[in-house]
Amino acid sequence: MANVLLGVTGSVAAYRAADLARDLMREGHAVRVLLTRSAAQFVTPSLFEALTGQPCLVDTFEEPEPGRMAHIDWARWADVAVLAPATADSIVRLAQGRAEDMLGSSLLASTAPWVVAPAMNPQMYASDAVREAMSKLRARAAAIVEPTEGDVACGENGQGKLASIGAIAETVESVLVRCRLWEGCKVLVTSGPTREPLDSVRYLSNRSSGKMGSAVARAGLLMGAYVTVVAGPQSEPLPLGVKEVRVETAQQMLDAALAEAPGSHLIIGVAAVADHRPAVVFDGKRKRDGAYSLELEENPDVIAALAAAEPQALTVAFAAEVGEGTKEARRKLESKGVDAVALNYVAAIGQGMDADRNALTWVTDGSEEGSGPMSKLACALWLLEKAFNIRNTG
Repeated sequence: MANVLLGVTGSVAAYRAADLARDLMREGHAVRVLLTRSAAQFVTPSLFEALTGQPCLVDTFEEPEPGRMAHIDWARWADVAVLAPATADSIVRLAQGRAEDMLGSSLLASTAPWVVAPAMNPQMYASDAVREAMSKLRARAAAIVEPTEGDVACGENGQGKLASIGAIAETVESVLVRCRLWEGCKVLVTSGPTREPLDSVRYLSNRSSGKMGSAVARAGLLMGAYVTVVAGPQSEPLPLGVKEVRVETAQQMLDAALAEAPGSHLIIGVAAVADHRPAVVFDGKRKRDGAYSLELEENPDVIAALAAAEPQALTVAFAAEVGEGTKEARRKLESKGVDAVALNYVAAIGQGMDADRNALTWVTDGSEEGSGPMSKLACALWLLEKAFNIRNTG
């Protein structure tokens, strides 16, 4: 069973968190509770201490174990962090990364996935500030348990009533299942662009930022995998916790990936590898001396080479296309010898290369399925779930 960190904020619905804690414990989970000061106006720490048999903390400087920083210890202890009920203020502060109390500090110090169950006045829930904050939390892979329609404490009616305890508990269970899909497995990701030198200062490359590769790496971590990333010179930072191998050229990426591949359970070629490189690299900086022809030679196919070298691993190739692209994805599926292709439409405004959102089509021998437009992290989680299904159904 799992360790659940339950955060309770200052909503009239705070009393329902006691039922949530009890139901989670009935499923065999260990529960520790953090209250905001506002929540403590509605429910007391002693209530949750009696229910859970664990300390219940409010103040940032509380230390159940003297000399141990509780917000760090509890953050590391948690397998999942649940915010229920989540007020408008707590949602906005969490999206902004503010750590003003024990709850905020613990959530920011934790690498566990979040489940957020809002509860507030319907007009507050519909406000631009809350909607923007919710969008940020979704982009960070938080699971949102939408409030229901009904009468709220202020006497108004609308969407803002805390979801049922059953719905919140069910979401917690589904998040915990997802966290274990690749538990203990080795996942290898290639990410970012490559650079093929023309001379000592110039190179051929592309607009890949590495955002999708970093998202896939983070999704792997969230699902319990050991993740290695062989990354070209990308601008997007890689998540903490991955093994990072930096390269420049396609040949360097292939050599590094082949060295890291043995024992991999899943290999995902997200990198936008240059198809060609200059046949001759000019020594020094080439001066402007009129037009000249550039002869190119073909680079190695990194993901095809990895699929051939590690046949026991599930391999997934990315196919960046500007048109419909399904026919090309199927050609790559066969020619590269991979198990699946993630078709990536890069011409749409606001998605694809160097954007924060994406839309993928999962292409295998027998099926095609689209993710729809989502944040790149949400796309990555969707992709790894598809890969898991192949691995476990054969």
